[in-house]
Amino acid sequence: MWESESETAAGREYGGGVLTSTKHGVKIEGFYQRENSWFVSSDIPSDLQVQIAEANFHLHKYPLLSRSGKLNRILYDSRNHDLSKIAMDDLPGGAEAFELAAKFCYGVAIDLTASNISGLRCAAEYLEMTEDLEEGNLIFKTEAFLSYVVLSSWRDSIVVLKSSEKLSPWAENLQIVRRCSESIAWKACANPKGIRWSYTGRAPKGSSPKWNEMKDSSPSRNQHVPPDWWFEDVSILRIDHFVRVITAIKVKGMRFELIGAGIMHYATKWLPGLAANDTAIQGEETSNSSSSFSSGGDSGSWKGGLHLIVAGGTRDETSSLQTKDQRMVIESLISIIPPQKDCVSCSFLLRLLRMANMLKVAPALITDLEKRVGMQFEQATLSDLLIPCYEKSETIYDVDLVQRLLEHFLVQEQTEGYSPSRQSFSEHKHAGSNLNAKARVARLVDSYLTEVSRDRNLSLTKFQVLAEALPESARVSDDGLYRAIDSYLKAHPTLTEHERKRLCRVMDCQKLSIDACMHAAQNERLPLRVVVQVLFSEQVKISNALANSSLKGGGLESQYQPMVTNRKTLLEGTPQSFQEGWTTAKKDINTLKFELESVKTKYLELQHDMENLQKNFDKLMKQKHTSAWTSGWKKLSKLTKMTNVENHDMIPTSEEPNKKTTRRWRNSIS
Repeated sequence: MWESESETAAGREYGGGVLTSTKHGVKIEGFYQRENSWFVSSDIPSDLQVQIAEANFHLHKYPLLSRSGKLNRILYDSRNHDLSKIAMDDLPGGAEAFELAAKFCYGVAIDLTASNISGLRCAAEYLEMTEDLEEGNLIFKTEAFLSYVVLSSWRDSIVVLKSSEKLSPWAENLQIVRRCSESIAWKACANPKGIRWSYTGRAPKGSSPKWNEMKDSSPSRNQHVPPDWWFEDVSILRIDHFVRVITAIKVKGMRFELIGAGIMHYATKWLPGLAANDTAIQGEETSNSSSSFSSGGDSGSWKGGLHLIVAGGTRDETSSLQTKDQRMVIESLISIIPPQKDCVSCSFLLRLLRMANMLKVAPALITDLEKRVGMQFEQATLSDLLIPCYEKSETIYDVDLVQRLLEHFLVQEQTEGYSPSRQSFSEHKHAGSNLNAKARVARLVDSYLTEVSRDRNLSLTKFQVLAEALPESARVSDDGLYRAIDSYLKAHPTLTEHERKRLCRVMDCQKLSIDACMHAAQNERLPLRVVVQVLFSEQVKISNALANSSLKGGGLESQYQPMVTNRKTLLEGTPQSFQEGWTTAKKDINTLKFELESVKTKYLELQHDMENLQKNFDKLMKQKHTSAWTSGWKKLSKLTKMTNVENHDMIPTSEEPNKKTTRRWRNSIS
């Protein structure tokens, strides 16, 4: 048992943890064991056999009945005074606890430690060893040891709470769990400068010291105690007891950032898959994930982590048990994370969300976790966002999940922006932080789109919806979005012209940099209309830049200051660097002008060819519609001419009026 200043004094008061019973009716020399049976060294033969699991205790009735109400009632209810065998398989603490209780009944000195006190206290309650039967009975003495020795010691409280895991529900009903949790919480919230008891501290990677190796680790008077000194000790607890401790610590008022750090430390220790390391490191973390301790005569030792060994079970049963335990750990951790923003990192929340989806945690808890991620989505990284799709889906990554996270982020930003309690100064400050957060999220979303666009099963609609989810003001530059669009076009070569145009609508050509414009002008995957828009917008930029530079050179800077402010900000530097940059810009301008002229020449050639085709088409159509009528009119005119000649030969020349009449009729015909 580890000693501290407080527990040493208590140990002297209670005889150093050694209990004896001065009154016993049978004189014995001690206990001895043969295989699974315990015997009493006495001249009087035993008359009672108590069986607990596979252990048999050959004892005497009188010492036990004088101190145990349970055994008294069993013998009385049986109405058989010669009853010599009793089975008590449900006794808490098992054979080890009953052995200590039996020795106490016989007056043999027993050593109370933090490892055996919880089991002995529960066994005394089960056996009903109360003050009504004898003053100073086992319940009173174990309760006093718990209250005055264990609860005053940091390590003893941890060990007792750990040993109570196998004593449910007895330890819970006897308030052992509650009292130990509150004791641990009080000491964890203590001022680190006043800590004089020993603690394990943060273990180095790849190793976790055992508790029995830390006896001399109490801090010296001048040693600095870090605020996270309690993380390692508390992390050996089972998840339900850890939740009780964290809940008690919250009530005591500890800083939420420190509580969140403790939760992350516990999760890393108990959920090896949460760490972003390879399998080998995860296995090492699992093997060293917790400290081990041995208690009294217990030959087994507790091993941390969730890699439990089930006797006689198959690998599938073990795997299902691990999955169930991991799911319980994740659900419990989600429920105790403090509600304040930034109490845990966004990377931790996303890795926890990945495991929650993989293990099919309750949907309500997953939704709550998604909202927590949305509160600090600007802190996420691309590697954390690449969460596989564990449901039946065609896509590799869960794009719908990222869409929901982005929606939660936008809702959170809008809620904070419309908060009526903000003052004017804080509003301006918050507006600037909102713009910075949205800009970071925009870059993150563009990088994510570039990564997932390589998936051939990603639909155009999902890509477009995610790209258009952010407002236009979030993106200062659309270079990242252009890279994502180009990657999507490269991975989906079968898109139609209409689909390509629809995809390129999410991009603003005026927000592309010079490098992106040069790449887009030579990109054969883009529609021709988009290429022309890119060149036109860049031509406008170049014209504005030339106009601004000429105004600046003419001494009209003060008059046109609003027009050239952004240009000045972007090109601010030494005169030499400005000249070098301007020379490079001129080269780029000439290149773009040449490309623009080439596109114009091609356009004029196409227009000329189109006009020629249109003329030829009109001629063909005209000939087709007028050929039949023309031949008919030609035949009719020939007949008319022949008729006129005949009439002219037959009519005399002296008849002038008839001649005029014929002439007038021919003119009308022609």
